[in-house]
Amino acid sequence: MKASTAVGVGYNSCMSSSTAADPFLLRRARFAELTPFEVYGLCRLRVDVFVVEQECPYPELDGRDTEPTTVHLWLESDGRVAATIRVLDDGVTKAIGRVATAADFRGQGLAARLMAEGIALCGGSPITLGAQAHLEGWYEQFGFRRSGPGYVEDGIPHVPMRRDPA
Repeated sequence: MKASTAVGVGYNSCMSSSTAADPFLLRRARFAELTPFEVYGLCRLRVDVFVVEQECPYPELDGRDTEPTTVHLWLESDGRVAATIRVLDDGVTKAIGRVATAADFRGQGLAARLMAEGIALCGGSPITLGAQAHLEGWYEQFGFRRSGPGYVEDGIPHVPMRRDPA
């Protein structure tokens, strides 16, 4: 097994354990560290949300998941992926994307927890993301600001956003 160079990222590393008060297990791993079942769970949630629910066929398998520097963060409950994000290394900047929460787990702040973890994982780097336009205000609570004109991606209005270090 390859050793990870990032702090706190190792084979199926857990950042917290679930308890009766908090039934969600916070996980993070690079693609090569994921089990086939974890890959399936992460992809299944993203397809369920972005392709099926939002009726938006798009190239989910974009090659970025498998990059050695990409980190997948997710919360699971009873072995099921409840919410997920991925953190990409774009050189000078990092990028957060594929923010998704399963329909039956929404309203519990899971995506917000993952965003906070993802931002912390980025250290002092600037962070970019392409937000669905209706979520611009939600991302602003994490310090993101619109960084350019809106655009349409796969039929859905988006806005580019950026979070600079404090």
